[in-house]
Amino acid sequence: MVMATTQSSRLEERFRLWDRNGNGAIERSDFEREADEIIARLGAQGTPKADQLKQAYLGMFDKLSGSAGSDKLSRNQFLEAADKEIIGKGDAGFAAVVRPTIEAIVGVLDRSGDGEISPSEMHGWFAAIGLEGEVADRAFRDLDTDNSGKLSVNELVDAVRDYHLGRNDIPLLGR
Repeated sequence: MVMATTQSSRLEERFRLWDRNGNGAIERSDFEREADEIIARLGAQGTPKADQLKQAYLGMFDKLSGSAGSDKLSRNQFLEAADKEIIGKGDAGFAAVVRPTIEAIVGVLDRSGDGEISPSEMHGWFAAIGLEGEVADRAFRDLDTDNSGKLSVNELVDAVRDYHLGRNDIPLLGR
């Protein structure tokens, strides 16, 4: 499958962000480090929900590395694995690979325990990815497709999918 330019550039950006140590490859330790940093930014260290988030990130790496047949993903291996396991499978790919991570992020953010994210609960996440003030408010409204005033896991998975497919410009997994 040949990826569209926007999809390819968004995956290239993701590779650059996940190559935490800058060695030209994505390794399990890169995903572990990112999960640890997210957990720290959200003040969730040492909680069961933090452990679930870390395991979800590592599970995402394991899925991609398993597809590539390597525990160290070069740029090309990552792009091919992401296209094969996520982009190329459409909604099913995002559900299988990305959804567990989004569910775990929601688990950490959801202070009220209702399974959805309110604007105030999302504030910390938006600040961590560089969306603040009016931009964050607009992003929240755009992502709240059912106009409930909260974001569900489904809305967030759809938003990540739409970002990677070039349908929105809200980088929920960071930039």
